[in-house]
This record gives sequence, structure tokens and C-alpha cells, in this order.
Amino acid sequence: MHRALLLTALSLIALSALAAAPAPARQDQATLERNFDASIDQREMGDWLKTLAAEPNHVGSPHDKQNADLILSLFKKFGWDAHIETFNVLYPTPVNETVELLGDKPFKVSLQEPDIPGDTTSRSEQASLPAYLAYQGDGDVTAPLVYVNYGMRNDYKTLARLGADVKGKIVIARYGAGWRGLKPLLAQQHGAIGCLIYSDPSDDGYSVDATYPHGPSRPPHGLQRGSVADIPIYPGDPLTPGVGATPAATRLDRAKAQTILKIPALPISYADAQVLLSSMKGRVVPASWRGGLPITYRVGPSEPSVHLVVKSDWKQKPVYDVIAMLKGSVYPDQWVVRGNHHDGWVYGGTDPLSGQIALLEEAKAMGELARHGWRPKRTIIYTSWDGEEPGLLGSTEWAEAHGADLKKKAVLYINTDSNARGFLDVEGSHDFEHLANQVANNVTDPETHVSIAQRHRAKVRVDALEPKPDWDSDTVERVKADAKIAADPKRDFQIGALGSGSDYSAFLEHLGVPSLNLEFGDEGDSAGVYHSRYDTFEHHSRFVDPGFVYDALLAKTVGRLLLRLADADLPQQQAGNFYDAVARYYGEIKKLAGDKHEAADTQAKLLTDKGFDLADDPTKSHGAPITLKPVPKFEFAPLENAIDRLKKSTHGYDDAFRKNAAKLPDSARTKLQGIMLTLDQTLAPNMGLPGRPWFKNLVYAPGRFTGYGAKTLPGVREAIEDERWDDANKYAKLTADALNAYSARLDQATAVLNGK
Repeated sequence: MHRALLLTALSLIALSALAAAPAPARQDQATLERNFDASIDQREMGDWLKTLAAEPNHVGSPHDKQNADLILSLFKKFGWDAHIETFNVLYPTPVNETVELLGDKPFKVSLQEPDIPGDTTSRSEQASLPAYLAYQGDGDVTAPLVYVNYGMRNDYKTLARLGADVKGKIVIARYGAGWRGLKPLLAQQHGAIGCLIYSDPSDDGYSVDATYPHGPSRPPHGLQRGSVADIPIYPGDPLTPGVGATPAATRLDRAKAQTILKIPALPISYADAQVLLSSMKGRVVPASWRGGLPITYRVGPSEPSVHLVVKSDWKQKPVYDVIAMLKGSVYPDQWVVRGNHHDGWVYGGTDPLSGQIALLEEAKAMGELARHGWRPKRTIIYTSWDGEEPGLLGSTEWAEAHGADLKKKAVLYINTDSNARGFLDVEGSHDFEHLANQVANNVTDPETHVSIAQRHRAKVRVDALEPKPDWDSDTVERVKADAKIAADPKRDFQIGALGSGSDYSAFLEHLGVPSLNLEFGDEGDSAGVYHSRYDTFEHHSRFVDPGFVYDALLAKTVGRLLLRLADADLPQQQAGNFYDAVARYYGEIKKLAGDKHEAADTQAKLLTDKGFDLADDPTKSHGAPITLKPVPKFEFAPLENAIDRLKKSTHGYDDAFRKNAAKLPDSARTKLQGIMLTLDQTLAPNMGLPGRPWFKNLVYAPGRFTGYGAKTLPGVREAIEDERWDDANKYAKLTADALNAYSARLDQATAVLNGK
């Protein structure tokens, strides 16, 4: 039976046996957290990972449903009120695929990875998906090949200067520098008829470390599957944007779905890419375009042509979201929501099951607390999403189906995904930055025996002294500024902004529900097996997190966030941190506008002086740069005024909270909670971003041409980047209105705190 709308009813009428029991005296917070930690069992987590990663877990696979059923049974065993909600989504799977080099020395690309002895890949009973990019466009095309480096927007500007054209060609791009879906999208926009993507060994192969099974890096025939759905337009089911994919939903015709590409695309291994790239003619590429293969990298076109075929089965398939609830004893209609996905491209040992086993361990530990008398004051909802890999399917459809309730009741959404040994990384809503710092100060790193906050701060400071070679000047300056803050123990370390790439997107960017995403990493290495057949239990336990130490640490860290949010009698936002972030982002936009103006003026003078022609090598192909538009003066006054008001309102609220929150009477505390519960939704007015109104948050969004990467104050920032001058002025005013609404809500809360 379809249960997509069951959660609303459950939240109103269903009480678990745990919630029905009388509550004894509450434990103090420190004791509660120690007891929570005592339930975390690393060996048990390893056993769960081995079971969950035993077979391929892609959407529609038998093991994906088996895992959903297992997770459901575990939630129930832990004492949670749990069920599965099913959504039917468009999910293509490959039927026929071919990549072959034609001519006198024909070569056919292998589209499946070979077994590695000693790994689960050699004993799997279920077939894994071959090389595949979901939501590409089917086709049968033959054309010369052109190398486009990472295939990002700046690479096409370089191609123009090199005198190269991809129109009517098949492009080959290497993974990295941006989200994979942008590579075929930009190729399509520039007139290409097909796209191949490979992982160059300079990025995640033998140039980085020994290759699997001898080390963590990508072996020669490793493939990176993935989705190329245009999720910066909207994530989720391509046929039901904005509504849950239930049986009653009205669906688009596939041809009208904006997020499905038009050209065929496939991933290939670097072993096979070397053969194709060796056939290239034309100019030698710039130094920054050269990878780690033992060849001369050329732009092309190739001689001879490449034949590319992709045919898919475009049927609807079910996704299984597992939903579990521990009902609140005092504030049952305030929800703290926690999620991680359970589907993978193949086995998913690190991505996503390292996060999934942390989630399960948290749920078990909370069940143990409940069995010994603890009751959360707020309702806690645990979610194990399906269909994240193809396009955030399960989380988006659930959030769309339950959007009205979430906007009324959700305090915070907490997300995890992959996890590894190393340093804490937190991204999300900046008014919860202080809470994240408080938790990090109280969790001990198991290897260095200092707090995870101290390790994080140390890394930020060292990074500023040792910038990475691929960082541009803006990144270096930003890291230096972050390091100064991290060095000051009186200030909170800064968390990052969220873009896209995991299940927080529908909550934060569509509904305006504040969100945090947490992970550990930078020391364990899973990049070399990302989305491949080799992302297995063995790889994770050997190279990513031996002993599951940091997977357990993730559970302890997220568990503290949940326990504190669930039991707090007062709002947990610290608004001044949000102001600091917005002021920083506005400074970046002003610099962007100045840089854009200077670049347009410089280019115009060079064109007038024929500087580009004179600087080109006349014996090689070359072309003129893409002409930049003159940059006008922007109307930023409304935005500047709104940020000035935001400073006063946030500081006024934080000061009043420190002075008066602890002594508020019950009626005032209830009123304060009501005001602050939906505070962040003021940042997500209905009009949304230009050309992609599903994304409503005017402070945080994925970049239209960065994919996963965040764009802050996106309506203004991207309008300047894309030379849409009218939109820049329009969204400066709309963003100002949203910030003023946030400030007005804070002023109401401040009045309550001051007894007015």
C-alpha cells in the first residue's frame, strides 16, 4: 500500500510504546551524552557495513529494497515507530552502450570494471550497472573527438583562443574542477553531439597514490558512474518538479523535462581514455590542461572518428524511503530531522554507507536511552533516503510531499553522506554555526586526544600557510581570513555554505528549513573508488576508516547535535554568526563587480589594439576571445541598507538572548520558540532564482554552472557572473527584502526577550 502521506497522520495520532510510558526524572546533558556514547559499537558498525555493501545497491536493484527492509527492521528493533514510504520516479537504466574508435586500428572501450581478487567485487551474485550516466540523452552518433580539459566554462573560453570548435564533435573531458553534469551540459550548449568523461590519473589515480588493491587510488580500468541530471534547475524526479512523485501526481512528458540532457554521454576509464587521446591531432594543450597519462595531450580533433551509442530503459521505478519517529514529550509538533541515503552506484561502501551506519548507530543509542527512561522533548525523525545518487530523488520527493508540515514544524535538518578518517567539516545555515562549534568543542578526536574543534582550527591555520597549487588568489585570501578567525579562541570557527550534492537540498534551498551537513575526512582516501565497483567494504575498512573509528565519531558528533536540539527549551540560533556570513558574502560580490568591470575594460583595450592577434603564434590555430559586455554601475543601495539593518537586529537579538533568555516565563518562551522556529524561511520567498524558481533560498544555492559548489547571495552573484545586469539589480532588491524580513522576525523575538 502506498504510504507517502502517512507521516502527517502518524505525527498527529500515533504514539509509540516508548512515548506512551511515563517519563522519570531527566538526566543532565553531560550524563545523557556519556550514556549515548557508551552505546556506540564500532564492531557492530563494521558488521552492518559488510551486510549493506554485500551487493549492488542502485535504484531498482533487489539489494536496494533488501537494505531498505533491513533498515526498517533495525529501526523497529531500536524502539522507533518506523515505516517505508514509496515514490515512483523516472529512473533510466542502460540497455545498449558502445564506445569505439574507428579507422585502421579500431578499438572498443570496455564499459565494465574487472574483478579485483580479495574484494567483494569478485563474489557478488548480482550484476552491477556498467559505465553509465543517468539522465543523459540517448543517441547513436559518430564524429571526431575534441579534448576539452575539465569541460567547464573557462575551458571553452580557452578553446576559443586556441581556435578549436566542438560543434558537431564528441568531446572528451576529465573528471574534476566541477560537477560531472555540467560537462555534457556545456558540451551540448556549445554544439557537441556526444560527451565522454574519464578520471585522469593526475586527479585520483597513480599520480596521487598506489592504485587499488595496493593503495586507495583509482585502478586503470576504474569507472566513475553518476548522474548528469541538470539538478541546478531542480533535483528529484524529472517528471514531478515541486510535488511528491505519488500516484496522484501529474507528470510531465519526458521530452519536456528540463533536467534531462539531449546528447549521449558515458564515463570511461583512464586506461581506455589513453587510447582515444593518443589519436588526437591539433595543438598541444596549455600546461594546466595536461594530465598524468604518458601521452602528449592535444586538443584534437581525433583521427579517426569515435562511435558513441547509448540506449536506456526509461521506466518509472520505486524508491524506498525509510522513516522513523521518536515522538516528543513536550514539543511533539517541533521536529528535528536527520538523514543519510542508503542507495549507491554499486556497493557504496564509503558513499553512502559509511554515513548510513553512523545513522543506524545513533538511532540504536537513542533507543537505548529511551529504554532507560529518557524522552526527547521534541520529536526526532530519522530518515534513510533512497535514490540520492541519481538526483536526490527520495529526499526531494518526501520533502515536497510533506512540505507544509516541514515548514510548520522542522527545527533543523541534519545530513550526512560519505565519511572518512580525519578532520571535521561542517557546512550549512550560519545561525546554527555556534551550536556546531559548541558540539565540536565537546567531542574528542580519538587519535590526537584533543577536541575535534581544535583539530579543525589547526588545519585551517596550517592551510593558510600552505595553500594548494590549484587555489586562485580569491581562495587564498579567503582561507587566510578564515585562519585569523580560527586562531581566535573567543570566536566560532566558520562553517561553509551548502550548495548541492546531497539530501539537504530540498530542505534548505526549496523549503527554507535550516540545515547542517557533517562529515570527517581528508586523511582517509575514497576519491579513487568514488562511484566505482571498488567502493566496497574492503576498501573502506583498509584505506578510508580502518576500525570504523571516525564513522563512530560521526555518530557521536551528530548524536550530540540531535540530543541538544531535541531537549533544548530555548532556540539554538545565534544570529550574529549569520550576519557575519552575509556581510562576508556581500564583500565578495562587491569585489566581483569591480573585477568584472576591470576585466571588460582591459579586454576592450586589447581588442582595439589588436593585442590578441599580435600575441598569438601565427603558425598555430587561434581565435579571438569571447567578448565581455561593458559593466554598468549596480544599484546595491537596498542590499547595503538591509545588511546594515541585519547587523543591528542580529546583535540586538543575541545580546537580549544572553541577558534574558534563561529567566523567561513559560508563556514568553513558547512565544519565542514560535517566532524562531520558522525564521530561516524568510530567506526563501516564493519567486525563487531566475530561470530556476524551485531554488527559493536567496542566501544559499548550488551554482548554475558549479553544480555542487555553493553560490551565496546567488541571485545577485550569478547575475553579475553571467552578465545579466538587470537581474543583478532586481535580485539585489529582492535579496534585501528577504534579509529585511529576517531582521523583522528577529526584532519580534528581541521584543519578547526584553519583556515587551
